[in-house]
Amino acid sequence: MTTYNKEIYGRLLLDVLPSSIDSDEEYDRIESIFNNLFNKKKLSLEEERLFHLLADLLEDYGKKVSGEIPPITPRELLSVLMKDNGLKQTDLAGIFGTQSIVSEVLNGKREITKSQAKALAEKFAMKLEAFI
Repeated sequence: MTTYNKEIYGRLLLDVLPSSIDSDEEYDRIESIFNNLFNKKKLSLEEERLFHLLADLLEDYGKKVSGEIPPITPRELLSVLMKDNGLKQTDLAGIFGTQSIVSEVLNGKREITKSQAKALAEKFAMKLEAFI
């Protein structure tokens, strides 16, 4: 495995100063540098490393502005809904049977059943699929 020269890579980073992109202007600046690297016939190992870093930054910003959010599990959704609605495990015992079952679901020891998912969807006015 060939290793890159950290000193050369460090100088490239100092020239570019890449960081998390938080504006369209910064996106345009990083994209311009990325495109310059993309159009080079041959990249050094250090330039390749920078190229991949810039690609990741551009992709992350694209996801952020498009509203793409990572998927949430039914358990995570339930936890968020409980917090947002000020509910305790005992408040959902009627749906799950007991407070200990609610605890097991929230701790990932037990899955939400179809009947529980249906009751949760009705309670929180959501689609059934959110809890399956």
